[in-house]
Amino acid sequence: FEGFQLFMRSYLEAEEISDALCQHLFLSFQTSPGEGPGQHGLVCVNDVSCYFSLLEGGRPEDKLEFTFKLYDKDGNGLLDSSVSGVGLGGLQPHPHYVYKRHAPPPPTLFSPQNMKDDGQHMWRLKHFNRPVYCNVCETLLLGLRKQGLCCTFCKFTAHERCARRAPLSCISTYAKSRKDTSAQSHVWVKGGCEASKCDKCQKKIKSFQSLTGLHCVWCHLKIHEECQPSVPPTCDCGALRDHILPPSAIYPVVLVSESPVGKTARRTTAGPRWRRRHSPAPRPRIIPVPDTHPLLVFVNPKSGGKQGERVLRKLQYLLNPRQVYNLMKGGPAPGLNFFRDVPDFRILVCGGDGTVGWILDAIDKANLPQRPPVAVLPLGTGNDLARCLRWGGGYDGENLGKILKDIESSSILPMDRWLVHVTPENPAEKGDPVPYEIINNYFSIGVDASIAHRFHLMREKYPEKFNSRMKNKLWYLEFATSETIFATCKKLKEYLTIECCGQPLDLSGALSGVAVLNIPSMHGGSNLWGETKKPLGEARNAGGGSQPQAVTDPETLKTCVQDLSDRRLEVVGLEGVIEMGQIYTGLKSAGKRLAKCSEITLRTLKCLPMQIDGEPWMQPPCTIRITHKNQAPMLLAPPPRSSSFFGIKKGPHES
Repeated sequence: FEGFQLFMRSYLEAEEISDALCQHLFLSFQTSPGEGPGQHGLVCVNDVSCYFSLLEGGRPEDKLEFTFKLYDKDGNGLLDSSVSGVGLGGLQPHPHYVYKRHAPPPPTLFSPQNMKDDGQHMWRLKHFNRPVYCNVCETLLLGLRKQGLCCTFCKFTAHERCARRAPLSCISTYAKSRKDTSAQSHVWVKGGCEASKCDKCQKKIKSFQSLTGLHCVWCHLKIHEECQPSVPPTCDCGALRDHILPPSAIYPVVLVSESPVGKTARRTTAGPRWRRRHSPAPRPRIIPVPDTHPLLVFVNPKSGGKQGERVLRKLQYLLNPRQVYNLMKGGPAPGLNFFRDVPDFRILVCGGDGTVGWILDAIDKANLPQRPPVAVLPLGTGNDLARCLRWGGGYDGENLGKILKDIESSSILPMDRWLVHVTPENPAEKGDPVPYEIINNYFSIGVDASIAHRFHLMREKYPEKFNSRMKNKLWYLEFATSETIFATCKKLKEYLTIECCGQPLDLSGALSGVAVLNIPSMHGGSNLWGETKKPLGEARNAGGGSQPQAVTDPETLKTCVQDLSDRRLEVVGLEGVIEMGQIYTGLKSAGKRLAKCSEITLRTLKCLPMQIDGEPWMQPPCTIRITHKNQAPMLLAPPPRSSSFFGIKKGPHES
């Protein structure tokens, strides 16, 4: 009883509560009837909190009944002068989901990765910026902020109090047996068609203060209810059919297992005890629709503030939820294993450059029968690789359906990847761990790595100050200004030597940094190598077969063009922060071109800041060897159309 009094004071945010009221409430919630407060009776805190939540989220009848019983302490059915106690103003909302005593539990909010109970809704509280009606009671959802629940998979909408009365069946993400794999049927959900045209009769779907129209969860067709009989029952998955794995394409199979004595035994011939102990779990088998390219999506929800979470939910609705994976829950391995035997599939990585590198490394380790091409939805800060592949410098809420259509019309471009081997001069001297062993974008040492390292340390210490792309860029500006004043990496040539394919490189001049480039973008859009105008009629040699292993002549370097798939690296010298700023703003065309080669060896004489693809660290004296590893197929977005009448706007890769 004393614990119950303490709970009531905390819950009602009141310093003093009448003992008589507490005793009355204790007895009404008591699990063992007949025991008084002093007889070691017990109450369930869950029941108490759920009853109180009726005051905020329940039906008016439930609120009135509970409030009446709360103040009718003597149980005579009347509210008379004997009623005393606390007011109702102190009651605060507690749980989001309300249910009565002995009622079934509230609807479950499933994790996007946890879809063992296929066909159940995945609810989430949502704020609607337009009038929306409940699919259960068909009344308007009211409220200023989050008015109700919406299923991420099928967009079924309901009040919180109506969710437990919603139909239990949501979309099915796979066929339950082989006989269900013949054809995919429409899955209609009422509503969600406001201000839209009927895809059958092309007339507007008008709203009369109620649920109107039907929309298909798979092909996103929107029609009048009276037009449904004229729509064929077979669903072709609509405009995104090239990417979608319909449920009819996925079905479970039971593989043949081996018995303990080493002989093959089938379930049909084994005894009951063997089946109970050794029956293998069903594995999904995927047979995609012919002439399609199913899309496997990896989303990093931590990228881009809350953008990653929104992108995850939208893609789970546009595609089959089993195609979309949250990287924070199991990493990329489950998705790659699920798609291992799927022919001609593609991968979409939603995140920054670090996330793309993570996925490319996972593909190397997965040892897939065929390496899939990878597209990028930029959610990070710099997004240099996405810029080079024409996917943009950052996602700002554009139509995901249009982006998926761009993936469908994209082309495959091989991208070089490079292996980094670091050998410290003194193994006993401890330094920061090397973040990556693979270079996808760039490697740098000196001034820019020093700025990135300070940014990294500050973000690790105060993560709450780095929750948006704009804030990150302002922090970079502050650290760059500080580096300009203190110049911690000046006279770099005294501590660094570089060999390109065995040829020593001349580092003369006031260099404060050296960058080794694989792609024509760095620092969020800076092209340190600069543009090169090729002579008229000269074709680009992507294979690099006729190019020399190393080019260090300044005049020859003026005509060298960057290429993601030429098996060559470009080496650029940087004089300082001011020069980096001039290149970023366009006041200067490029840094100092030092070399173009297929193998690089760097030797340092003191502890220097370094970075690989934006991940910095402090490295004691060492020898670094960079060699070619392999080529990864990447998806190059179609060239964007310019707003002018003439021609097509060039992308970073073309320039």
